[in-house]
Amino acid sequence: MTPPYADLIPAARGTEPADVVFRNAELFDAFSCTWEHNDIAIKSGIIVGIGRSYRGIRERDLNGAYVVPGLIDAHVHIESSLLVPQEYARLVASHGTTTVIADPHEIANVAGKRGIEYMLTDRTGAPVDIRYMLPSCVPATLLDIGGASLDAEALATFTGREGILGLGEMMNVPGVLARDPAIQQKLVLSGIRDGHAPLLAGMDLNAYILAGLQSDHECTTLVEAEEKLRRGMYIFVREGSTEKNIAALVPMVTQKNVSRCSFATDDCHADLLAQEGHIDRCIRTAVGCGLDPELAIRMATLSAAERFGLLDRGALVPGRRADLCIVDDPVSFIVKETLHFGKPAAAYPVPADIVSLPATVRCTTPTWEQIHLDGRGPARVIGLVSNQIITESLRFDLDTAALPDRERDLLKVVVCNRYGRPGIGTGIVHGFGFKVGAIAASVSHDAHNIIATGTEDEEILAAIDAVIRAQGGMAAVNGTEVTVLPLDCAGLMSTLPASEVVTRLNALREATGKMGGIAEPFMYLSFLALTVIPALRITDRGLFDAVAFRDIPVFGDGTPSA
Repeated sequence: MTPPYADLIPAARGTEPADVVFRNAELFDAFSCTWEHNDIAIKSGIIVGIGRSYRGIRERDLNGAYVVPGLIDAHVHIESSLLVPQEYARLVASHGTTTVIADPHEIANVAGKRGIEYMLTDRTGAPVDIRYMLPSCVPATLLDIGGASLDAEALATFTGREGILGLGEMMNVPGVLARDPAIQQKLVLSGIRDGHAPLLAGMDLNAYILAGLQSDHECTTLVEAEEKLRRGMYIFVREGSTEKNIAALVPMVTQKNVSRCSFATDDCHADLLAQEGHIDRCIRTAVGCGLDPELAIRMATLSAAERFGLLDRGALVPGRRADLCIVDDPVSFIVKETLHFGKPAAAYPVPADIVSLPATVRCTTPTWEQIHLDGRGPARVIGLVSNQIITESLRFDLDTAALPDRERDLLKVVVCNRYGRPGIGTGIVHGFGFKVGAIAASVSHDAHNIIATGTEDEEILAAIDAVIRAQGGMAAVNGTEVTVLPLDCAGLMSTLPASEVVTRLNALREATGKMGGIAEPFMYLSFLALTVIPALRITDRGLFDAVAFRDIPVFGDGTPSA
């Protein structure tokens, strides 16, 4: 067996030329978090050496520009960008990203093994290395079955496949703590296991870690993150479209613990990625919150690589992949160019055909009677929390005949099963701020039924109807004005180019802006059905208490729904 890169040793010794030498650069040393003014030589997509004596077939003077390893996203759901993997990769590569660790549990909840196969196929030839974690919770809970269910036997068929890295976020915390045999069978599938444990602390956190879960991206407070860090977890500091945790968490990052901390975007729409950036945005945000630029860059590179055992990247040293990005300076961190395996990311070819999945929306538009909510007195209301996906359990004294209650910002929220099974749930939500109109989407974590909210039943039904007619999508309705982004791939992603998706997202933003609502209303809406996040949720069964882990009535004394 030939030793790794033995054929590159002559280039490393300087006895034959490298393919390219970048001269006069400020190179980031990810091991010491310092900078070195030097040259870097690359051959066959691999860094062969650092030093002034290298010769290259091509040579380029960077005139003191800063060079850092390619950026790594430690946890992301590509589907949440609303782009298929190839389009997503091209977009984030333009922002310096060369590796993403993705959990395809959104499409797996819709299409099962077929969905995972689709995501694996569409990673081929992308300018970013997409590594997948096997979705451990399909469905998220046994109560919330979408289009598929994957047990350990089904997941095992993917282990060892190219592109599969480990086991994705284990959201079923009660199942882990109860030693559910089905979950234990999944935990032994891989030695790399991501966790998902919002607000978990104390002895239950100890037990969760003891069970084998190694990381968490759900921390929202410094106290929570510091406890999990002390107990040995890797912490992924998240900054998505609605989940914005950098400001609260970066004060914990030091030179001593930075190796245990990385960045994650989790859920970001394409417009945010295009207009503000990806992991480069996380670096800028963290630096703006007071973190040393070098520690932020370390989090975005070597820390993430080492967490996942990807020892072929994350640092600018001999033998590692020539995944790197050229930036103007460490503080403003504007990416000028990205190289993936030594090749400019912009030079990767665009596939001639974008493959999709067949239609996955199999339902009809509900009637007014089916979404009707009748009650009077103290009501449980889902309360949005700004810049978070957790919700509050609120109480309002109200009469549903008075909905919408614009003065107190109380609107109806509806979930319709989209898989041909009966199920329509109606509840009340506080925090959207709409004065007129309604929105609906086929993106609703994790079962991805159709979810809608708005001021009038007629507009709620019209928005749901627009989504169904598009075979999945996001729709805003304001009187006779209907704005739709079709999501023709599993009702989650669009096969349109990223630029066109961004244009349509901007049109939706303009439409919802006229309705008087909050920023990013579709992202907030998409999480209202996620029953593994506290506190109240809405499903196709009705209102759900994610703390007590049971269905509950909107009105009444708390007795579970029949």
